[in-house]
Amino acid sequence: MAKLAFLGLGVMGYPMAGHLKKAGHEVTVYNRSGAKAQKWAAEFGGASAPTPREAAKGAEFVMACVGNDDDLRSVCLGADGAFAGMESGAVFVDHTTVSAKVTRELYAAADEKQISFVDAPISGGQAGAENGKLSIMCGGDQGAYDRAEPVMAAYARICRRIGESGAGQMTKMCNQIAIAGLVQGLSEALHFAEKSGLDGRAVVEVISQGAAGSWQMSNRYETMIDDHFEHGFAVDWMRKDLGICLDTADENGASLPVTALVDQFYKDVQKMGGGRWDTSSLFKRLRALG
Repeated sequence: MAKLAFLGLGVMGYPMAGHLKKAGHEVTVYNRSGAKAQKWAAEFGGASAPTPREAAKGAEFVMACVGNDDDLRSVCLGADGAFAGMESGAVFVDHTTVSAKVTRELYAAADEKQISFVDAPISGGQAGAENGKLSIMCGGDQGAYDRAEPVMAAYARICRRIGESGAGQMTKMCNQIAIAGLVQGLSEALHFAEKSGLDGRAVVEVISQGAAGSWQMSNRYETMIDDHFEHGFAVDWMRKDLGICLDTADENGASLPVTALVDQFYKDVQKMGGGRWDTSSLFKRLRALG
């Protein structure tokens, strides 16, 4: 069992930190809203700290799951950042979806302090976090990963090191690129079925058992048909992620025409007031088109 800190208690981080405590680790949490951290401590019996530095003090592992590049920098760097409180030999594990650029920047900053940095973005959504069944894709030094992997096992369905620093984030980009096309394809299939007077549920029951089947189809078709999108992974966050994908594609020369198009469709959903709707709300956009 290890002494841990967890920074960021959103819909993903809150239950993830809980799994670590239930696994028997000593956990101190930090959240930008102190009340949320205190609520977590009361619920799980851990401790809370007012700054990332104080949460990370003496921790063998520091996990983070925050919002974006700037949020990650803010909890890592500066006088109150986690790096200032971590001791030589400690491991920082970042579960945030951010750019590979900031990952490599922070890997270098951590290395200067003799701290290890593992980028470990996650997939599986809120349900995956709550059930401890996340897919974790990692980048960083092999030794640091080997130390962190048994800790991450508390909330992982699968956890793999893909390569050196940044490889985890690049893999998460692949994940989001694949999801964007899948959700648009599912939305168009359900829209086509609806326009054809077919029972969407009956259609999915059949096609989900063949080559068209996917996680998105199995887990989202019913809420899509029922016009229920107040759940899941928010469109605002998906656009943030797809922006990272498209920026990186400009750098490495990858061609992402479908991803770029779906990103614009999500922009339409935002204009409809659906920034916090689940990514499956692409279907709602098609319904609105008539």
